[in-house]
Amino acid sequence: MIIRFELPNGIRVIHKQTASPVVFCGLTVEAGTRDEEANEHGIAHFLEHTLFKGTKKRRAYHINNRLDSAGGELNAFTTKEETVIQACVTADDFPKAIELIADITFNSVFPKNEINKEKQVVCEEIDSYDDCPSELIFDDFEDLLFSGSSIGRNILGTKKSVKSYTPEDVKRFVLRTYNTDRMVFSSTGKISERRLKYYCEKYFGTILSNPRQFSRIEPNEYKIFDTKKRKKTHQAHVILGNRGYNRYDDRRTALTLLLNYLGGPASNSMLNMLLREKHGLVYTVETNCTMYDDTGNVTIYYASSETNMEKTHDRIRSELAKAGKTPLSKYQLAKAKKQLVGQYLIAQENNEHLMQTMGKNILNYNCYEGHETVVRQIEAVTATDLADIANEIFMPDMISRLAYIT
Repeated sequence: MIIRFELPNGIRVIHKQTASPVVFCGLTVEAGTRDEEANEHGIAHFLEHTLFKGTKKRRAYHINNRLDSAGGELNAFTTKEETVIQACVTADDFPKAIELIADITFNSVFPKNEINKEKQVVCEEIDSYDDCPSELIFDDFEDLLFSGSSIGRNILGTKKSVKSYTPEDVKRFVLRTYNTDRMVFSSTGKISERRLKYYCEKYFGTILSNPRQFSRIEPNEYKIFDTKKRKKTHQAHVILGNRGYNRYDDRRTALTLLLNYLGGPASNSMLNMLLREKHGLVYTVETNCTMYDDTGNVTIYYASSETNMEKTHDRIRSELAKAGKTPLSKYQLAKAKKQLVGQYLIAQENNEHLMQTMGKNILNYNCYEGHETVVRQIEAVTATDLADIANEIFMPDMISRLAYIT
């Protein structure tokens, strides 16, 4: 059973009742890297860290122990467009979780001494990320893909920007971007509707309405690039890609199906079978897409020896051309659909993932589409749809490349 309602201040709530004695709950806030101003690079992520460092009634130690001591978890993460503050507890401790999420979101005081300590922690996170080229290259690629736009900047910021932030800077970002009409509380677990409404009204309902006063800026015009950067790595790391569809585009399901067929997580993806199993050119190859409010990206990542880089590149470009010229057979299409449907349904059995999905769906579409709707959308895709998308997204003169070479 799905329960939905909206509080007078604009905060929306969605809950899926299950028989599980474990509750996953979280507050999704539409505030991320792309909402930063020019002098705020990395502040959305830095704020996520500092929310845990003290409120009007709790110190950092008490925040960290509130749920941990009961066997639960409190965590958060930041993306380009959202921040999620979430918890996992037993159903009996649900009141503790929702109260704590509300407390750190709306009552954090950002003590200066804790802020200064956390700067070093984030700088260490930046260093650790720089040591992982297979992750870093995605940030660098988006920076080039959306050059000059806030949506292209990496989430962590730079050491210089992080070290410059004061408690006042963080508070200003909160006041501007943590708007009640851009928040959704989502949860799953064995919680009654009466109990859910009582605690949501108690801890979120008293927050003053704070509607958003700004609009996101569309990214700059796309310019094709072919860039190589020298890195101290044993392999060449490469991304091929293009801008893709936004999250409201009717073709988003078909694009997801096409990319899953080409290079999804399964070992039988077309590119994995071709490049790894048949020719032994790569250890890893994968396709990804991210859909934002007004744009998106499509990427194909692979890692190979530098001597095989161009050979791999040519084989991928050849297969992408085939995807546009030769539509999938009836058998291939049915197999691709069955695989994506299975992956989707299995993912929905993960209640943490489900909680996050519900929150994001309500935030972006103001509705939650159950698995029946999603399966129907997948089944409606035709082979011609996939070929048309391949021709558009993978046009040879629209594909950019970023390569880390040794």
